[in-house]
Amino acid sequence: MSEKLCDVGGGITLCYETFGDAGDPAALLIMGLGTQMVSWQDDFCEQLAAHGLYVVRFDNRDIGRSTHLQGPPPSLLQLLRYSVPARYRLADMAQDAVGLMDNLAIDRAHVIGASMGGMIAQTLAARHPARVRSLVSMMSSTGGRWVGRPALSSYAIFLRKAPTEREAFIEHATQLFTKIGSRGIPQDTEGVRKIAALSFDRELDRTGAGRQLAAIIASGDRTAELEGITVPTLVIHGTVDPLVSPSGGRATARAIPGAELTMIEGMGHDLPRVLWPRLIDAFAAHAAESDRLTERRPALGQRA
Repeated sequence: MSEKLCDVGGGITLCYETFGDAGDPAALLIMGLGTQMVSWQDDFCEQLAAHGLYVVRFDNRDIGRSTHLQGPPPSLLQLLRYSVPARYRLADMAQDAVGLMDNLAIDRAHVIGASMGGMIAQTLAARHPARVRSLVSMMSSTGGRWVGRPALSSYAIFLRKAPTEREAFIEHATQLFTKIGSRGIPQDTEGVRKIAALSFDRELDRTGAGRQLAAIIASGDRTAELEGITVPTLVIHGTVDPLVSPSGGRATARAIPGAELTMIEGMGHDLPRVLWPRLIDAFAAHAAESDRLTERRPALGQRA
């Protein structure tokens, strides 16, 4: 696959890649806080595309090869006080995704988001329902203060200055994902090291994650907005996620009408390769069922 750039409006350029046949239903993959699109690994995207989906992954603003904004990240004290100066909100990041879909001539997509990407995906489904076929929100939350809360040490992990030397950076990233990863399930250490190496080579700015975190906090509690989501929704969460506690997934499923909740035993805040078949099958089955429901609705309307 080859990376491409497109202007999505508002002075933002996104870097993206596609997998599969553009004639198939689109699946838009949105990654999380401080995490580049390469964390949706190539073979993961290829396997998902093999289920008859046109897979699109992209770097959010302030990460990877997409536009990086200016300004210091918030301090730990600001984060703890929930008083954070933010350059943008989750709604702006959802609008970036709409701009990318426009550029790719995608009218509607199955939207799959992980962590912060789940929050962006939720916002996309809530504010741009005509552009969303179905929603998968994975290891994410509603923005409510008392659900999905991480350990305080998690803030420090993402605000800690990453090493500037390549091998040290790779080791730093590997240790981070070891701390927040699955338990009782084999972790994909080799995959994490590969992603870390690619991420180091693709980006030099280490302040974007802080600005993204500010966007999450500034967007506040989105529970009321989620109650207006009408597309078929699947919520997936690990039972031992230390970064977004399982209460975040349960709250998301409660907020979205008709949402299906799947809790995966032993899964943390990661995508271990051993779980790929289960996740990919779940994504593909949810997309297929959502499309079947959509196809039936006009027929039901005609009979009425």
